[in-house]
Amino acid sequence: MDTFKSLLSPLAMNTGAIQDTLKLVVIGGTVETARRASVSAWNGFVDSFFLTAHFSQEDYPYDWLMHWLSKQPAWGRSREFEITTRSSGRMGLTTSTTGDLDDDEEEEEDTLVHGRRKRKVAFMPSVDTTHTIYYRGHWLRITRTKRYPDYGHGSALKISVVARNNDILKKLVLEAKREYEKDAEHRVHIFLADTTYPCWRWNGARQKRPMSSIVLQPGVKDMLLADCKDFLQSEEWYAERGIPFRRGYLLHGVPGSGKTSLIHSLAGELGLDIYVVSLSSKGMSDNTLTTLMGHVPSRCILLLEDLDAAFTRGVSRDEKSTGAPTAATSEEKDKAKAEATDGSTLSLSGLLNSLDGVAAAEGRLLFATTNHIERLDPALSRPGRMDVWVNFTHATKWQAEGIFKCFFPYRKEVSYGKAPANASTTKDASQTNLPGSKKKFAHQIPLLSEEEICELAKRFADAIPEDELSVAGLQGYLLKNKTRPRECVEEVAAWVIQEREMREKLKKEKAEKEEKEKKEREEKEKKEKEEKEKKEKEEKDAKDAKEARAAAKAKKAAKVAVSIPAEDSSATPTSSASSDADTSTGVEADTEESVTSEEEGAATESKEKWVAVKPQALEVPATTEVVVEAVAAST
Repeated sequence: MDTFKSLLSPLAMNTGAIQDTLKLVVIGGTVETARRASVSAWNGFVDSFFLTAHFSQEDYPYDWLMHWLSKQPAWGRSREFEITTRSSGRMGLTTSTTGDLDDDEEEEEDTLVHGRRKRKVAFMPSVDTTHTIYYRGHWLRITRTKRYPDYGHGSALKISVVARNNDILKKLVLEAKREYEKDAEHRVHIFLADTTYPCWRWNGARQKRPMSSIVLQPGVKDMLLADCKDFLQSEEWYAERGIPFRRGYLLHGVPGSGKTSLIHSLAGELGLDIYVVSLSSKGMSDNTLTTLMGHVPSRCILLLEDLDAAFTRGVSRDEKSTGAPTAATSEEKDKAKAEATDGSTLSLSGLLNSLDGVAAAEGRLLFATTNHIERLDPALSRPGRMDVWVNFTHATKWQAEGIFKCFFPYRKEVSYGKAPANASTTKDASQTNLPGSKKKFAHQIPLLSEEEICELAKRFADAIPEDELSVAGLQGYLLKNKTRPRECVEEVAAWVIQEREMREKLKKEKAEKEEKEKKEREEKEKKEKEEKEKKEKEEKDAKDAKEARAAAKAKKAAKVAVSIPAEDSSATPTSSASSDADTSTGVEADTEESVTSEEEGAATESKEKWVAVKPQALEVPATTEVVVEAVAAST
């Protein structure tokens, strides 16, 4: 008891210190709680006057605001920033700020260094830092954050402003949208179908291609452009008559005739984005395609390239190929089985339903290209799915002349004092809407007079055979001679001969290759047939031998069963005589079995039967075993 009191005595002596400590804890907690409550109340009071807008990187307004902020001087004068060379935005527009570092020694902006462009160093405001910008009488508090910092993407933008309503934010977003669209009006955005997560993935922005650079038969471009514009303006007309607001165009013809280039040019002329679907891509299925088609915007171009090869993964398509499965060898079967495991289960029925089914998007322009229209299913190319058909052929003389004029523009003659009287009437259509150049090129194209260019174009067209060479082939030849217009015309005849020889050579090599493959295939089939016949013969011989052995055993068993009754009467006396004769020689074997044989004598015509009889116990010494053989007399 005394020990317990001695232990409690220090606590009794320090009771005042403990009380003081508890008082300090209570006072400190009360003060901290009051501080936090006051801060929360103040922040709530201040936030009640602020309007805050959030912008995600996955949506277009984020790109509009980032593009607008890159042009603000205050954004470039940030006190906390990060240095980067990746100054290109998600939509392909440059988002460099006013504080970017410029190389004073750089003479031209796009100087090439070892085949690459010089990188430009950009200063971007850092993440998780609040910046203040003055806009139309209001102070904007802007904060850029990253929702997934570990993965390096998922940025977000938060803009706060003190205002009674959100009109100032609406004006900001609309202004940023107008500036962005103004700078992006010369670009066409390309989106690709992502089959992993059924969605559309931005692939890049391409420079618009002028319609004048596409040289087709007279009236084809104007017809397509007018039809597309009329469709985009007829949504109410379609709705009043209960017709699905969809339009399909089928561009068919020889390879390299300008089908895809025309679609690119139309997208730039109409101001539409291009959504590309690869029907033979890995993981494409009916459900995936239906989901993608349902998420297509109402104003865009949906492109299905090489529709005739949609359900095949081959790298070559000859004239005899139809895309249908054919008899394949074992190696081809193994390859096809390996390809079938990639998850691509798209069917023709799923494709048809995705194009004009209940869940199909409306308001889009569907463009499909094919090199062999005869291979398409009639249900796929019927009106309603493919409303307009355009045939593309090899280059004609008229096309050759137009392409030459596009590559070599003529020098415009300016007369001082007055303009030419027929300036507007004699204007060449191929010289309109050409892409202008704001920079100096390393290879200057000589500017010739209009008369000389027309004469050279005429000579160039005369040297080109009608409907024999592709437009892509002509373009390739002109690209090699883009700075030599006169030499280009002089050498075109030799180039045509060279192209013909090359085609004949390729045709001959293809025929030889096909003949060789056919011969190898026949030899292989013959060898496989011989091996198969040999194997079948061996199996047949083995089967016959097995049946013969089985028949011999059955016959032997039957003979033994017949001879046993005849042996019973003569077995005892014969065995006793034999045992007396063999006693002197000993035992020859412990468990010897005699083999039954049948011999036929031609002269005596008698039969002898050798039958093995089980040994019988006789009165002999214990160490001796006697084997008795009974010989039956001839019948």
